[in-house]
Amino acid sequence: MEVTDAIFTRRSVGKVKDSPVDKEKIETMLEAATWAPNHHLTEPWKFFVLSGDGRIPLSRALKDAAYHRVPEPDSDSGQQRIERIAGKPFNAPTVIVVSLSPSDSEKAVYIEDVCAVAAATQNMLLTAHGLGLGAMWRSGTIYDTKAVRDYFRLREDEEILGLIFVGEPDMSKENVTRTPFNEKTTWVDSDDQ
Repeated sequence: MEVTDAIFTRRSVGKVKDSPVDKEKIETMLEAATWAPNHHLTEPWKFFVLSGDGRIPLSRALKDAAYHRVPEPDSDSGQQRIERIAGKPFNAPTVIVVSLSPSDSEKAVYIEDVCAVAAATQNMLLTAHGLGLGAMWRSGTIYDTKAVRDYFRLREDEEILGLIFVGEPDMSKENVTRTPFNEKTTWVDSDDQ
């Protein structure tokens, strides 16, 4: 698959089959991630791959985090919301937790490291698509709460930037349109002075 074809045809796949994903495919995604551009070669990423029962501890951490964030957590509606949040790790057979792990290099710049991790994530999404897998990148503050951070033993300067849910697609991809690039692009080809 040509890279532009992968970019133009990749879509977030929110519904995947519960069958396990070949470890080799996940390893290929992770290898692709490590080739993302990163200023000063800081390699500011860390990944946690969860599958099978390995998703249960994240579910427990999310349940704990949700209990402290949901209004009226002991009410029926609060409990339903907590259970829905705790169930998120089971939306795919493999979940890759993507975290920012800043370099201690004095040349490291926070926003550049964030962008590098985002680029690494895009590499994984494109690779998943090329391998015939469905994947969706989900983010949100619930994934970077104390309970979740403690489970993954993240340092104070590390943070979870999102989770990639991966599996065999179980839905057709939506047709998505994008704003034409020319509506968001300014060409500068001369000196205005």
